[in-house]
Amino acid sequence: MKLWGGRFVKATDKSVNDFNSSIRFDSRMYRQDIIGSIAHVKMLGSCGIIPLEEAELIQKTLLDILADIEKGLIEFEIGAEDIHTNVEKLLISRIGDTGKKLHTGRSRNDQVALDIRMYLKDEINSIKGMLISLENTLLSMAEKHLDTILPGYTHLQRAQPITFAHHMMAYFQMFRRDIERLGNCYERTDIMPLGSGALAGTTYPLDRHMVAEELGFNAITENSLDGVSDRDFIIELLSCLSIVMTHLSRFSEELILWSSHEFRFIEMDDSFSTGSSIMPQKKNPDVAELVRGKTGRVYGDLVAMLTTMKSLPLAYNKDMQEDKEAVFDAIDTVKLCLPVFTNMIATMKVNTDYMYKAAQGGFTNATDVADYLVKKGVPFRDAHEITGRIVLYCIDNSKTIDALSIDQLKTFSSLIQDDIYKEISLEKCVSGRNVPGGPSKESLLMSIKKGYSFLKV
Repeated sequence: MKLWGGRFVKATDKSVNDFNSSIRFDSRMYRQDIIGSIAHVKMLGSCGIIPLEEAELIQKTLLDILADIEKGLIEFEIGAEDIHTNVEKLLISRIGDTGKKLHTGRSRNDQVALDIRMYLKDEINSIKGMLISLENTLLSMAEKHLDTILPGYTHLQRAQPITFAHHMMAYFQMFRRDIERLGNCYERTDIMPLGSGALAGTTYPLDRHMVAEELGFNAITENSLDGVSDRDFIIELLSCLSIVMTHLSRFSEELILWSSHEFRFIEMDDSFSTGSSIMPQKKNPDVAELVRGKTGRVYGDLVAMLTTMKSLPLAYNKDMQEDKEAVFDAIDTVKLCLPVFTNMIATMKVNTDYMYKAAQGGFTNATDVADYLVKKGVPFRDAHEITGRIVLYCIDNSKTIDALSIDQLKTFSSLIQDDIYKEISLEKCVSGRNVPGGPSKESLLMSIKKGYSFLKV
């Protein structure tokens, strides 16, 4: 039975049925579809559009169908096209003609728009919860490594000494923005489209605000054409998820580098590593590599959705059926990555000695030599040049700056005194950068405190 079959005299070709059907992927919205239908029919009864007792029977039967689906007692039909038609057919099969009144005053166009918004609201909150778990792990790591010094990099070259806590808090800020972006996306998803009909609303006196309140929506759509054809909220969510994956991928790239023998800054726990089928010594960071690889998949979902929507005239077009597979895939991918990534971070070993040794090389304290000279009254550009000559001398003689004698240092500037050694120690290089947002312990403790406060909101 087709819900739209009255105008047709020939049966739909089987290949078209299979091609047209979306039940394979939209069946995951069964709960949202049924809960949305219950709110709709409750409103129909309340407004006197259908008899109250019939509305109550439909509501009860829909709840029974929901329970049977969750018990695994119902198998959806490919021939029934989508989750909406499957549910309605089940309803009609159980209560006959009364079930045919469910669809009064609505179209599948506004029905699917409702279902996907309800579904995505739940998923946004779920992903935010996973990000909060990751953020708590980063804060915990930062608290443990306030004094763990490692080199900070620019251009993948050793630049200045920072702490591992400072590095972790940089990622905390990235994921904080992700949480905020998802919150903003939620606000634009939290708008109720039911009542838009196919494109032009309906002649029935629907109480759209009642349905919105029943379903926990903050507002209703203000234009029926836009209500059924808007997929901006899906594009926005895919964009948010793509940025989440960008941050996970950048983090993964560093962890992959850091776990190599050349760095040895970290070691992945055995439970989050794999080996080689031929090389017995290998311990591979496959989790981080897979996260990095899956990032491209989520990017692809975003580009696919943008491409689908770029040329569609108003209002609904069947092309828009492609929205769900893309956003479902992106959601599934992000939800697959976040928990395993969080546990990988929580269990990895931090090799503080290797980090400190690396910070001692590469002249990471050179900027502090220049700053030392500036504090002695040397203009910064001159101080920069003097320090550059010191570094060049050290490179030619295979020495570090702090390994030079005071007499050697004085050949570059007579203003250099014995106090320079304290000023350019790694510990002072870090602790001296006590500006808000800097790597000093005081700054980091404040940042961590603010981080916990943010997560509690």
